[in-house]
Amino acid sequence: MAKAPKEKADKAAEAKPEKASSEAKPEANKSTSSPEAAKVHGQGEPARKKLRNDKPQVKVPYVRRTARREAYALVDRTRRHTLAEAMELVKKASFAKFDETIDLAVRLGVNPKHADQMVRGAIVLPHGTGQTLRVVVFAKGDKAIEAKNAGADEVGADDLAKRIQEGYLDFDRVIATPDMMGVVGKLGRVLGPRGLMPNPKVGTVTFDVASAVREAKAGKIEYRVEKAGIVHARIGKRSFESKALADNAMALLQALVRAKPSTAKGVYLRSITVSSTMGPGIKIDPLSIASKSEEA
Repeated sequence: MAKAPKEKADKAAEAKPEKASSEAKPEANKSTSSPEAAKVHGQGEPARKKLRNDKPQVKVPYVRRTARREAYALVDRTRRHTLAEAMELVKKASFAKFDETIDLAVRLGVNPKHADQMVRGAIVLPHGTGQTLRVVVFAKGDKAIEAKNAGADEVGADDLAKRIQEGYLDFDRVIATPDMMGVVGKLGRVLGPRGLMPNPKVGTVTFDVASAVREAKAGKIEYRVEKAGIVHARIGKRSFESKALADNAMALLQALVRAKPSTAKGVYLRSITVSSTMGPGIKIDPLSIASKSEEA
């Protein structure tokens, strides 16, 4: 009977070390998860949560923000101006230190998804665009000589196509004679996405290369309606006189009215907005433009 207490004592002594070892495990795990332990085990410093303030912020000078605020304060977003008023206001509201480009955005009542409602063309602005264009021409023989004499920057055939495939893209307009379209067609993947592919609808595929080059140099612009039914076009620079900008804008708007598809229904000139490169948009009354176009 005396052996029973001794057996109980032996079992209790064996259970104590196991309990102690189980209590030590969490402490070991806790120590390895600390930053010091991470360094010892070669894990480096623990990841720190990235705060929004850690990102570098570019602060706009206060003067520029003030100029922008003053420019936008000049424009009443709810008012539709006449063409002359809008051109004077867009010059006042341009605040950048460089000669800003003046753009015209016209929303048309067409659906470009239908082929018979596509609006596309080209027009020579009365006062030019204020931009010096670099023109390349694909032509051979006498046509190449005519293009060069008219002021083309580059004239060639297969040699010019090879240069473009190798990365030469320092030009703004491409003109080609119809017999050279077999060579130019191979450059579709290069010229197409940049809007440089010659097209007979806008007069860049023609045998009269001399006239095409002179018109391009004089300020001929191409316009095309986008998927949203909007036409964007450049009409000049801030340094232009207000009347010159108005003349260019009217020439473009009249060209758009003449190009109205016969299948277009409802209001054709939905909205017209003029803006500078960094300035606010100024709305123009489409009804006044429509009446002037009908008179012309």
